[in-house]
Parts: sequence; structure tokens; C-alpha cells
Amino acid sequence: MNKYIALCGGVGGAKLALGLDHVLRSEELNIVVNTADDFQHLGFYISPDIDTLLYTLSDLNNKEQGWGREDESWNFMAACETLGIESWFQLGDRDLATHVFRTQGYKQGLTLSEITKLISQQLKIKSKIIPMSDDSVKTIVNTDIGKLSFQEYFVKHACSPEVSEIKFKDIGKAKASIEFDSLLNEENLNAIIICPSNPFLSIDPILSLHDIRQRLKDCSAPVIVVSPIVNGQAMKGPTVKIMQEFNMTCDVVTIAKFYADIADGMIIDTMDAEYIEDIETIGIKTYTGNIIMNSLQDKISLAESVIQFSKTLSTK
Repeated sequence: MNKYIALCGGVGGAKLALGLDHVLRSEELNIVVNTADDFQHLGFYISPDIDTLLYTLSDLNNKEQGWGREDESWNFMAACETLGIESWFQLGDRDLATHVFRTQGYKQGLTLSEITKLISQQLKIKSKIIPMSDDSVKTIVNTDIGKLSFQEYFVKHACSPEVSEIKFKDIGKAKASIEFDSLLNEENLNAIIICPSNPFLSIDPILSLHDIRQRLKDCSAPVIVVSPIVNGQAMKGPTVKIMQEFNMTCDVVTIAKFYADIADGMIIDTMDAEYIEDIETIGIKTYTGNIIMNSLQDKISLAESVIQFSKTLSTK
């Protein structure tokens, strides 16, 4: 049986995950999701990246903004504001049901993996959504206005503070979830796909788990990176802004260097074809095509390209 692992976080990652979900059979696709964005808010356990995937793969997502649920209402938040309860992180009425379910699961002693599996089953999602870890990891962003939790930086301050450092609290104590760990030991693993998610905020937490980066480096299956930037611009989120604040050159070569120790192949947009030689000099094979995913067909086409490219890469 073929097996593919997709490392994912955020809206950009969810777009490719949806394409892969259409292209691959249910038993083939395993989406490992960043959980360092998770936090407790108003008494609820919230997993934003997991929820974005849950809603995207069940066709419940708000397709215009990429996150949250379609046809959402906001009566709960309006009532919170009336009572003076902080409302900078918006919880829609339909979305709230997911957080209630997750919170009840935690109180019953279930792991995040178990809770996510139950929600996936209820929403009739065919591919596996797997938390990177069942242990708590928290992204902390050091900025020009002080240390901020990820959600404070990303939502409350809309990514406006200047970033000087990103750390993952408790990453040293966190282990890969049981299913993620098991997948990396699969003999019939076809490829590991790094979705076009923010490298610093969405993918690095996964790679920073104990021995994961080394295991990807040693894995016999090819590791393929789909670039999160096109022609020097981020497809979604603050990737380029952070690169600028880290004094990095904002191009696909810099992304390639970030993943150089683990990547065997990289998919870039045709607008970045001028960088092919620079990337391949690093030791990473390239594939060029349209990687801007505006429509469902764009997502499916890119997913097909990823799978076909993976078959051309020899095992390590």
C-alpha cells in the first residue's frame, strides 16, 4: 500500500492538502499538522491549523478567507463583547461546536490525536489528519514589543510587530505523536511532502520535534518541498515579512537552503525558473509549474505534479 506524508500548517498548506486528498486514496494520505499554534481561550482548547484542515477537507471552510467555517454567525462573540469579555480571537457559533467537542475530549482523558480522529470521522474526512505531537508545544515570538504567544502575534497584532526570534516552548520534552512516529518507520513510504506553509511558524515546529529532522534526512523516501513563495511574494501569511526581518533574501533559493539538509526535490513556480540552477547546486532537484492555487483544479493539478515528481526521485 502506498503511503504519503504531508507536513502541513495554515491556509497555504491546507490548499495543497485538499488537492492531495482528491488525488490519493483514503489509505494513502497522512497529513501531519503543526500544533504549536494551539492554545486555550475562554476555557476552550483550540487547534487552529487542525481546524483549518478539518473544515477544508470536509468542504465546510470559508473559501474566501481560507479559514473558519462557511455561513458562520457571531452571536456568541457579540454576547461576549456585551459582557466585556475579550474578543480579539473570534470564535464563530458553528466553529464553537468543534472547540466544545475537543475540550470535552480532553476532560475525558483523550489525546489530541484521538479527538482529531473522532472529529474527522464525524465530518466524513477520508484522509488521516495527524497532530504532530500529543504533547504541548507553544510558539513564542520575540518582537519589538516583547514576547508574544503565536496567536497574540498572528491574530491580536495581525503580524505587525517586527520579529527577532521564534522559539518553541517545551519542544525539548515533546515527542512525535504515535501515528506520526509509526509512519516514519513505514517501509512502503513513497514520499514526504512539505506543503507551502510558513517555514518558520508552521513547518519548523514539526521539524524541531525530537529527532524528526534527522529521521527525515535518513528516510529512504524522497522529501519534496513545495515553495511557499512565488516571485518573492508569500502565497499566504507573513513568510516574506519574517524573512526580511531575519535579513534573508526573499527568494526560493533561501527557502531551498532552509530545507537543504532534508530536501531531495523542490517544486517552484515557473516565475522562479531563473533560480533552478542555484537550487540544484545546493543538491535539490527542481520541478517548475504553476503553484498558485486559486481554484480547486489548481490544487488538484499541483497535487498531481507533486506525486509525479516524487516518482522521478530516486530513493536515498
